[in-house]
Amino acid sequence: MATLVRISQIETLPGQSTILHDIDWQQFEAILEDLGEKRAARVAYFDGVLEIEMPLPEHEKVKVLIGDFIKALLDEMEVDFEPFGSSTFKHMDKQAGLEPDDCFYIQNNVVMRGARKLDLSIDPPLDLAIEVDVTSKTKLEVYQAIAVPELWIYLDRSLKIYLLCNGEYIESSLSPTFGTLPVREVIPQFIERTFQEGRGAAFRAFRAWAKQNLAKL
Repeated sequence: MATLVRISQIETLPGQSTILHDIDWQQFEAILEDLGEKRAARVAYFDGVLEIEMPLPEHEKVKVLIGDFIKALLDEMEVDFEPFGSSTFKHMDKQAGLEPDDCFYIQNNVVMRGARKLDLSIDPPLDLAIEVDVTSKTKLEVYQAIAVPELWIYLDRSLKIYLLCNGEYIESSLSPTFGTLPVREVIPQFIERTFQEGRGAAFRAFRAWAKQNLAKL
């Protein structure tokens, strides 16, 4: 008699991903339960295809830095937000689910205050999602399916901003969240400064840049 292998028994090495096909929604939910919440791996599911990705340490450091720069800038702008990190977002009707590297409710922050569970069948889609080193088509399809209006992708020391338009992502030079601030160019520069000067010095310089440029608006 054959013995079924639990998904938690499958090892995905850092920097690599495991892709499973023909996974229905019930199997997806069972796999999430088997993987548990205390794990480094992240998942993306769309239309029967499940990708389990294990990020590298550098990936984790960069995604934290980008998230922290966003928080610092929103604080300087006195804009309220709700951070949801790498929470699991699922929408059964759209057969889609994923865990961003980082994400925020900004325009919808009031609606999501105090939220302890997420249900995209009733909750609004997150306002801003961050992905680092994305080469996976699956993830982009999921973001489109759950209608995330703004997606940032950091790849090869470059930041690209994508806005959802008629169900497709188009690249933009500016972020609607931050107006005319040139975040696409500036954030990668300060990420590199953290590697050269340390986090403290880089963030102090970033806040000084933010204050100076916000005063001009």
